[in-house]
Amino acid sequence: MWIKSIAIISVLIIVSFGIALTYARDRWRVETDKLRVKMINGQQSIHRKTYDPEEITGLPEPVQRYFKTVLQDGQAIVSKVELSQQGFFNMNEKLDKWNKFIATQLVVTHRLGFDWDARIQMALKLEGFVHDTYLLRVGNLHASLLGLFTLANMYDTPELNQGELLRFFAEAVWYPTSLLPSQGVSWEAINDNSALATLTDGETTASVVFQFNPEGLISSLRAEKRYRDKTTAMPWSGRFGEYSLQSGMLIPLYGEIGWEHPEGLRLYFKGKITKISYEFAL
Repeated sequence: MWIKSIAIISVLIIVSFGIALTYARDRWRVETDKLRVKMINGQQSIHRKTYDPEEITGLPEPVQRYFKTVLQDGQAIVSKVELSQQGFFNMNEKLDKWNKFIATQLVVTHRLGFDWDARIQMALKLEGFVHDTYLLRVGNLHASLLGLFTLANMYDTPELNQGELLRFFAEAVWYPTSLLPSQGVSWEAINDNSALATLTDGETTASVVFQFNPEGLISSLRAEKRYRDKTTAMPWSGRFGEYSLQSGMLIPLYGEIGWEHPEGLRLYFKGKITKISYEFAL
């Protein structure tokens, strides 16, 4: 009799866990939808709707080459981006323990923001759910095991906001019209192959050094200081590759990023865009 009771209890536990997991997934999806609707509703009009080559006159030479390479004259300014991504994420500070992930991302360029919604495969076939977001000048990082148990939840600190704006800025290679001076970016010459770009959104400013290859494309980036938490800031850098023509623009489909430790660069992200679509200023 006791064996039968244990079996019934076991079945009830499994069923209850399945129900809880389904509820958590549905709740996460609903919250994602709400967040993205809020992001879309917060969009503002884009005054300059097409790229005019005259606006890059006077920019550092490698920056001019970049825009001449990746944009066509009259290219419409990107207003919204939707993409799918897959790759590997390393959550270990000292060892190479790469976990597969899939993600979708929504980006809006006015009022600028993004939401990265990822599923990371973990040990024992468990999944980590991650939202990495910059919305209405506020950063948010929320990580959860199975959508049930919170692993991290950071929201609206100056350090986080700066880090999320840096991410938007670094990923602008996927929506390169956002790197134009007309979109609020200032450029400063460094040498024949690199330039410093700066973007301010409200009270938050992000600066990135972009490195350009002989073909005129952005090959790598570096930020002198990005906060990993409220007190620790480190150099942050990455590389791009596999450029492809998308909606008239040359963009990299592959990227990797990491923290610069005293012993060298330690990557934590390697990802590839598998699908991307744009909406443009009208």
